[in-house]
Amino acid sequence: MKIRKTEIAQLIFDNLTANRELLKIQFLKSKDTIGYFFIDDLLPKELAIEIYNKFPAIDKAIRKKNLREFKFTAYQMDSYDTLLEQVIYAFQDKKVIQLISEICDLEEVYGDENLYAGGLSLMGKDNFLNPHLDNSHDKDRNRWRVLNLLYYVTPNWTIENGGNLEVWPKGLKQAQTTIESKFNRLVVMTTHQESWHSVSKVLKEDIRCCISNYYFSKQPFLESDKFHVTTFRGRSSEKVKDLFLRLDNTLRSNIRKLFKKGIRENPHQYKK
Repeated sequence: MKIRKTEIAQLIFDNLTANRELLKIQFLKSKDTIGYFFIDDLLPKELAIEIYNKFPAIDKAIRKKNLREFKFTAYQMDSYDTLLEQVIYAFQDKKVIQLISEICDLEEVYGDENLYAGGLSLMGKDNFLNPHLDNSHDKDRNRWRVLNLLYYVTPNWTIENGGNLEVWPKGLKQAQTTIESKFNRLVVMTTHQESWHSVSKVLKEDIRCCISNYYFSKQPFLESDKFHVTTFRGRSSEKVKDLFLRLDNTLRSNIRKLFKKGIRENPHQYKK
């Protein structure tokens, strides 16, 4: 199946438009904490399956394993099947960005051609992502990160498999809300200094595949937002781990106070 970015963008746009009012209602219910909405069957099933089949094998992705996370990422998109790049940038089509920003009641929202911290995410058995706040800015610290888009493409994925998105609208001391990483589902969530989220441990011998995009703005989502690095915490059952992660957050934050872009450039971006 040969399909271009503009065609995929139109499919996304049409589906979002058809469900616009319901999505806006869904978003407004959660806007005061961590605003989000999700839509199922985003793309035609055959296309979504083809996207999944084009994902690289884990050994072709970049392994990230530490106290904060265990996952695999891929973002140098010209190294992989062209369909994957077409899909990623379809989410950055101007009319798609405009429509999603309107649903989320935002103005002057921009995509990110550099895919800073975006791209492809692959998670196998025992992979996880601890509760965290996304970095507040783009790679040059010129714009605020305001929306996180997650499009899941692993067929027959169920909530029992783990690897599900978790949002913590009342903070880490209260129960999380689990959003299933369901096949052909798009989740859009706000990012700000209170938008704690995580990914539960994958429990199945399978790969949970996700296409990730971020949107940015000249203004933060919350007026109270301040610059912060990606900030991780331990779960309530991880007291010792939480202590180490707090120390790690402080160290990395202090480094960014001295070096605006860090000691070295973050490699997680698409070098065209």
